[in-house]
Amino acid sequence: MSLRILVLGGDGYLGWPTAMAFSRAGHRVAVVDNFAKRQWELELGVQPLIPIRTLHERLRAWREVSEREIEIHVGDLTDYAFVEAVIDGFQPDAVVHYGEQPSAPFSMISAHHAALTQANNVIGNLNVLFAIRDKAPEAHLVKLGTMGEYGTPDIDIEEGYLTVQHNGREHTFLYPKTPGSIYHLSKVHDSANIHFACRIWGLRATDLHQGVVYGVETDESALDPRLATSFHYDEVFGTALNRFCVQATVGHPLTVYGKGGQTRGYLNIRDTIQCVALAVANPARHGELLVYNQFTEQFSVQELAGKVQAAGRHLGWTVNIEHVTNPRVELEQHYYNPRHEKLLSLGLRPRLLSDELIDTMLAKIGENRDRVDPTAFVQNVRWAPATARDAGVEARPGR
Repeated sequence: MSLRILVLGGDGYLGWPTAMAFSRAGHRVAVVDNFAKRQWELELGVQPLIPIRTLHERLRAWREVSEREIEIHVGDLTDYAFVEAVIDGFQPDAVVHYGEQPSAPFSMISAHHAALTQANNVIGNLNVLFAIRDKAPEAHLVKLGTMGEYGTPDIDIEEGYLTVQHNGREHTFLYPKTPGSIYHLSKVHDSANIHFACRIWGLRATDLHQGVVYGVETDESALDPRLATSFHYDEVFGTALNRFCVQATVGHPLTVYGKGGQTRGYLNIRDTIQCVALAVANPARHGELLVYNQFTEQFSVQELAGKVQAAGRHLGWTVNIEHVTNPRVELEQHYYNPRHEKLLSLGLRPRLLSDELIDTMLAKIGENRDRVDPTAFVQNVRWAPATARDAGVEARPGR
């Protein structure tokens, strides 16, 4: 059945491939973006590895390649009148919400960047909730959250909820959150606000707590160079495996923060598209917030670096690993055991990280090696003042 799907943040690394995938599957798709991330890239002096066309140019290319249309709405989610008008006019069956500032380091640059992140993410999400409530109450919200909301607690991480027994009584809560950055904290606020909207207003939503995404392209973006998505390798917008692959390609040491024992969940960008499609196809009921932990494997940073080093050596490269001072305040050795069965039960077929997949990434990156700016690998964003770091401040679980 064809659905009306509104993709917020449709110009981004994940939003653009998602819009193409839904369009290719026969759905009516509209995208919303204000191009703020392109402005943030200019501010920081970084750019995607692969040249990215404007969204309007990509939409025209998609029309030529697929013979399908994607609608576009240009505006800011913090402008309620704009959000309300789009949702009222399009009447979506599903709203896929990627439209937020996506970087933990960006949120830690300064007070200005922290406030910008909180305002952009939290207010934008609130506006979406109110507009759905008042103009499209049947719509299903699929919101991109993050595994970083949980932090690294010293107990197993359940999928969204935790049942607590206390003084002979029992209650189920949203799983307690211990975020590690202002960005992750904004996502925690989003989750609480969505939970409220489902409980109080009867909305229906799915909160996808996504792991770290890697990958250069998707099935749709590979159809034509003009459809490329926004692959970053810099310290602010690039994720660990993507950055390591670019570093290996240009002969730069792989920069592992601290001891490298930081363990997180990871997934391929193609699996992000698959997970979102499963969430849309299996909507929550009214008054229900579904929470899925969206990742397929977990690795430590050191393990990722080792995999890239091995792949590089297979190609005859010299790939060194360098342990650098950790700019973040986080545990570098910790317990980490998050559940992630729900999407698998819905039919997720993971593309697991393999030597062949890394080789494919390295080959694609190699086609654009002349565009790599090594100065972008280090942006000097620090989580705490030097005095605190010198005193050995380290993130610890709450007591």
